[in-house]
Amino acid sequence: MPVNATSQTLYLVDASIYIFRAWYSVPPEFSNAAGEPTNAVYGFAGFLCDLLETQQPAHIAIAFDEALESSYRNDIYPAYKANREPAPEQLLRQFAWCRQIAELLGIPCYSDKRYEADDLIASMALQGRASDLRINVISADKDLTQIIREHDHWWDFARNVRLDRAAVKQKFGVFPEQIADYLALAGDAVDNIPGIPGIGPKTAAALLAHFITLEALLERMDEVAWLSLRGAKGIHGKLTRHADAARLARQLTGCHEQALPGQVNLQRSRGDGSGMERFFDELGFGRMLRARCQALV
Repeated sequence: MPVNATSQTLYLVDASIYIFRAWYSVPPEFSNAAGEPTNAVYGFAGFLCDLLETQQPAHIAIAFDEALESSYRNDIYPAYKANREPAPEQLLRQFAWCRQIAELLGIPCYSDKRYEADDLIASMALQGRASDLRINVISADKDLTQIIREHDHWWDFARNVRLDRAAVKQKFGVFPEQIADYLALAGDAVDNIPGIPGIGPKTAAALLAHFITLEALLERMDEVAWLSLRGAKGIHGKLTRHADAARLARQLTGCHEQALPGQVNLQRSRGDGSGMERFFDELGFGRMLRARCQALV
């Protein structure tokens, strides 16, 4: 395995984002001998090679989503993510193959039927900080900016967009630790979370600049009508009518930091070159990707 160049950084990868991107960007002609599509696996493997080659991480883990319909959030709010089309069957079977390639490359992988990848990443970040590791979240999901602290980064690797704590504040108008409250107020259309009707991102950010947390805002709602905000009295009325909805939304938008049962492995190990060769034979992958992956084990 290559000598690590970033020994004090823990890279936490949100797998689904990059599997879906590969599914849509790699031609569907990629298939195994049985005619089953392998394009998402091929693209995801290429992404992992890019990440490992450029960053050479000693500490890394990948979170996969199993809880797309069985999350505890679905118990709280059945409409959670109900606006999303289910993944095609041809893609679903490739998720297990993507995980297999990651494990063959020596990367610890985690998933859970009750907790989403966001929760697993937040939990691993908490454990990483306890070991004095800086956190680098590899994702394009804005929800995960909420776990960024000093010296951490949220990194949309494919677009090479990096946000540190200050950049999150500049982009959204709130600090990372306020993102979950911000989404509870303004809503999150991607996850089908309605928020408070009539309160958009700018108003949510302005309210949190004054009250700091959603809890404090709801406890001191009477102050809202006297703030120097456009339509302050109307905002007060909306908050009064929809306070319970905001509290419910906050249970959905926050990452659960205790989603993992005890300490987990966050360190890359030596990969399995012979196992990878056999697996690539099954998938029908060619020499170029094989050579890249073999160079990384």
